[in-house]
Amino acid sequence: MNQNKANYSPAHMLARDHLLSVIFLYTVFYILWFHYLETTVTGNYLVMHTRLDELIPFLPVFIVPYLLWFIYIFAALLYFSRTDKDEAADLCLFLSLGMTVALFICTVFPNGTDLRVPADPANGFFASLVRMIQSTDTPTNVFPSIHVFNALAVHVAVTRSRSLAHRPLVRRASLILMLLICLSTVFLKQHSVLDVFGALLLGYFVNAVVYGSYEVPALIPAGADALFRRKKNPAKAYRQLRKK
Repeated sequence: MNQNKANYSPAHMLARDHLLSVIFLYTVFYILWFHYLETTVTGNYLVMHTRLDELIPFLPVFIVPYLLWFIYIFAALLYFSRTDKDEAADLCLFLSLGMTVALFICTVFPNGTDLRVPADPANGFFASLVRMIQSTDTPTNVFPSIHVFNALAVHVAVTRSRSLAHRPLVRRASLILMLLICLSTVFLKQHSVLDVFGALLLGYFVNAVVYGSYEVPALIPAGADALFRRKKNPAKAYRQLRKK
């Protein structure tokens, strides 16, 4: 799961020994670069749009998992920083490497989306929250989706964590939230499905760089499919899943 300490890269050692400083400095670096892109990429960009996007409805209720993304990322960094510095460093490197690649892609290949549906606050609380996001987030620099990539990065860290290996409920909750966050990006029309697939592909390669293997971790907890198999007794299937 984790490499031998003797094989850790200098970047990993730096992140592990100076975690808070690395997070702070990278956050500043990211905000400055992203702000530059937001203010300069205003036209003549590649539009991310597919026929599949047109079939996906606009559902403001998905603003809930979309906003939970912020708590998900913060909680993961906080948890791993307190339980295992090496796992925290891996997550930090995963996030920073992927986000940097995403910014580079947006710089070299300016992109955006024309899928946004203006939310009307008069349509309810969720629509009001969506409108708030739309007022601050431009429809540019969307490929790959950083929302999706970061959610994937956190769930990969959860599935690889030694301290969470015997916490199946936490792992399943992480899986559900990660999936809902990914879905929220398309149901809110913040992203195209292309942005989602781009983020997943980026995550695959960053996983290989950070963890030293192209092997994909078991993102779905073992036994989670027990409830979906055809059983004569659903209650028994649930009890079997609880024992895993």
